[in-house]
Amino acid sequence: MTRQLSFGLRCALLALLAAPAHAQHAQVGGSTSRVTLFVDADDDDDDGIADSAASALGGSALLDIHWLRASELGSLRNVSPILSQNARFVVDNRPLPSGARLPAASAKLGLQGLRPGRTPVLINRRTFDVSVVGFDAYDAHGSRVDLASSHASISRVLPAFLSNDDAGASDLDALRWVAVAEEDALPSEVEVFSLDPAGKELDRLEHVELWELPCPPASTPGLACRGTPLIRATADRIDRAHPESAGRSLRAEVGGKLVVRVAGRKAASIRVGGPRVSALGAIERLRVRLNVHVLRTTVGGPPALGADDADALQRVRNEVQTASLLWGQCGVHFGPARELAIRVVDPPAPFLLSLGCGFALPASGGEIRLRAGRKAIRLRSSPGELPANLAQRLAALLSAQNFSVEVLSNPRNESSQLASLDLLVRENGAPVTLERDGESPLSSDPSLNVCIGKVDFADGVQHFTDHNAALGTTEERTLIHAYADRDPSTVEVFVVPAFSGSGRVGESFVDAPGAAIHNTVLLDRAAVLAGARSHVLAHEIGHILLNMPGHPDDSGVDQPSALMDSDATDPSIFGPRRLSLAECERAVRERGPSSRAPLLYEWPLITRAR
Repeated sequence: MTRQLSFGLRCALLALLAAPAHAQHAQVGGSTSRVTLFVDADDDDDDGIADSAASALGGSALLDIHWLRASELGSLRNVSPILSQNARFVVDNRPLPSGARLPAASAKLGLQGLRPGRTPVLINRRTFDVSVVGFDAYDAHGSRVDLASSHASISRVLPAFLSNDDAGASDLDALRWVAVAEEDALPSEVEVFSLDPAGKELDRLEHVELWELPCPPASTPGLACRGTPLIRATADRIDRAHPESAGRSLRAEVGGKLVVRVAGRKAASIRVGGPRVSALGAIERLRVRLNVHVLRTTVGGPPALGADDADALQRVRNEVQTASLLWGQCGVHFGPARELAIRVVDPPAPFLLSLGCGFALPASGGEIRLRAGRKAIRLRSSPGELPANLAQRLAALLSAQNFSVEVLSNPRNESSQLASLDLLVRENGAPVTLERDGESPLSSDPSLNVCIGKVDFADGVQHFTDHNAALGTTEERTLIHAYADRDPSTVEVFVVPAFSGSGRVGESFVDAPGAAIHNTVLLDRAAVLAGARSHVLAHEIGHILLNMPGHPDDSGVDQPSALMDSDATDPSIFGPRRLSLAECERAVRERGPSSRAPLLYEWPLITRAR
């Protein structure tokens, strides 16, 4: 049950507003009809223009029109109505110009609210007694948030009563809904609900009470005002459900909407985007494209998590959706679930050959012996020959055997004299299995190490350390190079059964200059199963979007409620789930549309030309 907060004496809801919609037309005295409208100041068709200011209305912009029934109009067509500035007539999909005649009976006729107040609408000898109620949104500082040109945003701080500082008390993302009308037309409660980007209801707050408060300075004299408490849009269920704030919080998603409804009728709405105020200006919505691979435990075996492929895909989709909700604090979204690139794949064949793996030194002289598929490959190294030269000669030899070979140079690790090189060997586009030729070593050269990259989940994925973070392990490179699309504008995500050793459930490769792997996340099944305790996927993607391999608390104050905290594990409202405004700004600077290597792309909330 939603908890309500009391701020004064509760006023009764007008019987007119509480009645079903058809009762709004009940005649009084035979010639007067009472009608209640809401100011149509929002932007239902997402063209960036308030519907009340539009010269033409269509589609969803017609949702707030109060359509009149033929029985109310009778034969009162082809006359000039008398209308005040509070409302206007709409004929089919166009406002009726002032002084124009009503059209023929075949046209659809409605009323649209323009300004709060009460006005008689005269059509010949019939009077419509019209009350227009306005709803506006205000932030914690009392600044009006325009329903058409601005947006709501998701809270990034703890609720005020739970915060150890004043951050929660000045939550500029929270909104207060203020109703303006004549006293007897004001509702005493509203319903606030959220929609996801597809228009499906996500969450709702019922019976939100409105209490008397001073009207904003620009309000028409003689009108009264009532407002809701400040209502927070939150990123996840745990924040939403905490007893301290459950009555004034609801989940929201970037690209969706918050909607206010009175007695079942929509009164106002606003889009949901990123921070409205930042050093970079308003952040509306930014999109990141993910390319997700769920590995099987063995070739043809079960997936890394879930009962079967379908279960695994759904679990990962849910994890991506949660990451989208959390990054919505910065206006970042990972796109509709139906557009997510995700597949279940086998561990790749050992198709990577690394020259100089571990410690890359000049050759001393010896022979490389291996089998590529069914073909024996032999190549002698010369004393003093560099791994780069040897890699090119070996690639040419493999190409002569009708294999396609890609040579990749790795960054030098901290203990190596030279950079190692990887050869990726394929045949007709498919990885070729590389292996030792019998009992012979891969290389008889005493100073030239040669390794075959093999992905084997029996002992977990060997992960990088500080020593080789820039290039990853041979096993990681084999896995990633097998499936990554090499598109610098996407983030690769690999879900594996487990990492070797203990304690690690996820890791990421940021966009470091010269790195062997870029914009890639690895996480194991434990990371997905941990869920809200750690939000591992959102955290690891955060390293990439912030272009930050470390953590804020590595050399600073521990912040367990921060998503980017290094070691927080807590499923409560105090756990790792919050992003600061500074982090939002950093993500846009580092990976935004104007950055050196963009990953965040503009995804406008307004879908039509302004």
